[in-house]
Amino acid sequence: MAEPPSDPHLLVIQLQFARSEFKRCLEGVNPEDAVKRLQPMNCISWIIGHLANQEHRYWVKSAQGKCIAEGLNELVGFGQPPSIPPLEEMWEIWRKVTRAADVYILNLKQDTLKDYLVRDGEPSPENIGTMLQRNIYHYWFHTGEAHAIRQMLGHENLPQFVGDMSVAQYR
Repeated sequence: MAEPPSDPHLLVIQLQFARSEFKRCLEGVNPEDAVKRLQPMNCISWIIGHLANQEHRYWVKSAQGKCIAEGLNELVGFGQPPSIPPLEEMWEIWRKVTRAADVYILNLKQDTLKDYLVRDGEPSPENIGTMLQRNIYHYWFHTGEAHAIRQMLGHENLPQFVGDMSVAQYR
């Protein structure tokens, strides 16, 4: 496998930062609390799988033509019935998908962000740059939701947001 570029695009750095803050938000969540559903919200394990599903759909299936998480969309996709998947299974899938997504996104360049990926034989409705932004904002949305769930579950000493920006400074 080729070395990733030493200077990824700023939006890719922001996505990686959003991922790291998401993981930081969920440090210490136990398997029992991860599957508690405080309706109408989904459970924490669902949120992990849901974000993996978006990255899989965008950066693995559409961008690379691969499917490495069969059935994930049916389990945690937008508009699907609620589910309560096991925490470790969702983290395992999330790690596998984000590693595969990085193969694509770490090589994005400014001039390719206005291109459109093909999904189901049709151009995506949004260009790659907008998809990156949507993915970043999706992480922040669900990070806040997961943080609220943790507060409602009585978790203490939760992380403060936003964390150390030194790895994602504007350039």
